[in-house]
Amino acid sequence: MATTKATGVSRLGRDSQPKYLGIKLQAGQIALPGQVIVRQRGTKIIAGKNVRRGGDDTLYAAVKGVVKFSTNKKQRFDNSKRLVKIVSLETLKPL
Repeated sequence: MATTKATGVSRLGRDSQPKYLGIKLQAGQIALPGQVIVRQRGTKIIAGKNVRRGGDDTLYAAVKGVVKFSTNKKQRFDNSKRLVKIVSLETLKPL
């Protein structure tokens, strides 16, 4: 007597749904308040001016503006340095 079915039913067939991480708005695009700019796990990209970080490390716009990406050297607490990517928003000037 077999202990499992012979029809090929797998018990390991479970898979998680995709999380759709990554950059959602490119440099130069206009972001509205609350619009997601980057979905990420951990802080690979750091929030700059007019950008806020959500509880799951998502970066979103705080004001209406143009998306700008830059790199900068950051000094850690052990005096080592590393390059960090920063996303910020330049506010739009009213006419």
